[in-house]
Amino acid sequence: MDFKKLFSLQKDLDARIIEEHNLLGEVLFSQKALALQVEVGELANQTRCFKYWSNKSPSQKEIIIEEYVDCLHFILSIGIDKDFDDIEPSCTKFNYNITEQFLDLFVDINDFVTCSSKDNYVTLFEDFLSLGKNLGFTPDEIENAYLKKNEINLERQTAGY
Repeated sequence: MDFKKLFSLQKDLDARIIEEHNLLGEVLFSQKALALQVEVGELANQTRCFKYWSNKSPSQKEIIIEEYVDCLHFILSIGIDKDFDDIEPSCTKFNYNITEQFLDLFVDINDFVTCSSKDNYVTLFEDFLSLGKNLGFTPDEIENAYLKKNEINLERQTAGY
């Protein structure tokens, strides 16, 4: 996955949103962190990993990866806000229980909000990549889905979203 490219595209999208919504000079970190938590919850909901009481299957892979890259947009954006756009995260952890991975991500987000260190950011990003791997996504699938969703987000800004 080309993280430099993804950070660059996210910077462009963030700049456009800031300009078009007259947010120049606004500190949006809290809103982005909360948006990330909401998106992680939406992703968990689509996987249905925690719904032990239901026999309904998870959503289709296309829906789940779209939710996943919604999260990725905000992970990139909060890293940019803290000048951590030079990292090259890796997927070191694997084969954890997916429900536990979601819980770990919420802890990671809270840790990063509380202490916005580079170490906490790398942990958040790497745990997120590990979740993606456990969900069955390859780095190429994630990058391609991000590029597709980024185009949709740009079109939404053009349309006055």
